[in-house]
Amino acid sequence: MLSLLAASGAAEPIYWENLGLRPYLFEIGGFQLRFYSLAYLLGILLGYWHLSKMIKAPGAPMAQRHADDLFFYCTLGVILGGRLGYAAFYKPELFASADVFKLWEGGMSFHGGVIGVLVAISWVAWRGGLNWLRVCDYIAVNVPFGMFFGRLANFVNGELWGRSTDVPWAMVFPSDPSQLARHPSQLYQAGLEGLAMMAIMLSLFWLTKARWKPGLLVGVFTAGIATARFINEFFRQPDAQLTEFAMRTGLSMGQGLSIP
Repeated sequence: MLSLLAASGAAEPIYWENLGLRPYLFEIGGFQLRFYSLAYLLGILLGYWHLSKMIKAPGAPMAQRHADDLFFYCTLGVILGGRLGYAAFYKPELFASADVFKLWEGGMSFHGGVIGVLVAISWVAWRGGLNWLRVCDYIAVNVPFGMFFGRLANFVNGELWGRSTDVPWAMVFPSDPSQLARHPSQLYQAGLEGLAMMAIMLSLFWLTKARWKPGLLVGVFTAGIATARFINEFFRQPDAQLTEFAMRTGLSMGQGLSIP
């Protein structure tokens, strides 16, 4: 699959530091307002706004008060599940120190976030007597917002870069000790997991009768996001501590977690 994007005789690679990017919006003293944090905030707020708009349309399985509860508990689920999932799946040594709480340094797992959000949805649905599957349908439509902004933040941070390549748009990232030209796989993920899934989910909800078929929206999202992540992992460099796992299994951790 990598050969599909290969190009012989590629020009000089793009150097990330020449793009004028930095990981924070501003800095005051020792405090930095990082784009990584803003990405999560923007994704959650946009998802809440759109969910509130969705439940005003016919067929909604919940009221605004339930959307308010979901906004709070799903935010906790994303943050706690994402961080704990990252530590469990990718970097278990974080549990040995307070570094596990340093969210501002990056390191969040999508699959851990999914688990956290499912727990949050289950709690709100049980407490409010809601149809769990239909609530999942409505939440699933809004997840790609956060995926899009989160992957852009990864690119702005210069982290989670791709495998070495000679495509014309290959980039050299300053955090890469090898200084090889690599796929800007963060942008591939923003496109497939973010924009493409956004287009699919919003079209299904607003332009078809999918909202009336319990499980259809969350089913399409689950299949779509897992496929997108599986494909993107062919271009993304496996985490350094999981390179042996990828070589032994033939799959990256992200691919392994996406299969189920």
